[in-house]
Amino acid sequence: MGIRTLAFLTPGNFADDEPYSGLEATLQLFEYGERLGFDGGWIRQRHLEHGVGSAAVFLAAAGQRTTRLQLGTAVIPIGFESPFRLAEDLALADVLSRGRLQIGFSAGKPPHAELIGDLVFDGDWRQFDLSYGRIARLRDNLRGEFIGGPETVVHSPGNVQRPRLQPYSKGLADRLWYGGGSLTSVRWAAQAGLNFLAGNIVSGEGTDDFVTAQRRHIEEFRALAPRPARIALGRIIVPLDSANPKTRQRYREYARSRQERTTKPHGERRTLFAPDVIGTSDEIIARLTADAAVREVDELRLELPYEFTIDEYEQILHGVVHRVAPALGWEPAAV
Repeated sequence: MGIRTLAFLTPGNFADDEPYSGLEATLQLFEYGERLGFDGGWIRQRHLEHGVGSAAVFLAAAGQRTTRLQLGTAVIPIGFESPFRLAEDLALADVLSRGRLQIGFSAGKPPHAELIGDLVFDGDWRQFDLSYGRIARLRDNLRGEFIGGPETVVHSPGNVQRPRLQPYSKGLADRLWYGGGSLTSVRWAAQAGLNFLAGNIVSGEGTDDFVTAQRRHIEEFRALAPRPARIALGRIIVPLDSANPKTRQRYREYARSRQERTTKPHGERRTLFAPDVIGTSDEIIARLTADAAVREVDELRLELPYEFTIDEYEQILHGVVHRVAPALGWEPAAV
């Protein structure tokens, strides 16, 4: 095993009637993760739910609460976004964090589109291109190329300049990721020069085995990527060692409630789900070292379940850092 980069992904839950406490606790979790030595902290972006609706805003805040942690989001559904305006927000947050953002995307019809599509767009959004092209346009905006011809300038108080997206954050265009779960999406991400987020859901193309399908995605991405791009693999990992008996039971019941979905493909796309990795540290280490997809990568993303509390998240992060990750070859960052 050769895990060199360890990150966590959290849902950013909050209560409907008091969102501040949950969001503040999530920011504190980023601070806690940095103190533990994690290399990265990632947030989910979720619309119409009790979670972060604007990853750019949250990461700007997290950037002011941390100094070293890489700040990511997995994933922003590009279908709801303006490739130029979102690029402005991300560039601003990246400058404020001193170049620590890692931004993941998904393409296609976004979740809840039938409910909020007409609120997001003017005109019939069902006729709009919601595919990979919107990500490519956003990436091009982040590259900071000038807009208009060589003689085109914009005037502002005390300044005349050639127009381009401001602020320009050098390097952010190379820190974009795609959450790929099919061969088509993996191939596009590789050819477009994005990094690859491998998660817990894949399409079963030619196999009913999750790890076999995911390992093929990783190999395909590496074969097609025009540059040495990064691959980060996510797993739900919950060590039991430091949990009290009641919490251990809760964790095991959670795993059992989700086990059935991992036993067969689902729907026309033959969707496959990875089993959650829950057990003692020794059991988790044995499962991860036997996972052929995990063995293919050097970046691991610890995905925290939606249903748990902040105290439980802290216990999981602590257990992974001190009991699991060192056995996978990882060393904590200097704190």
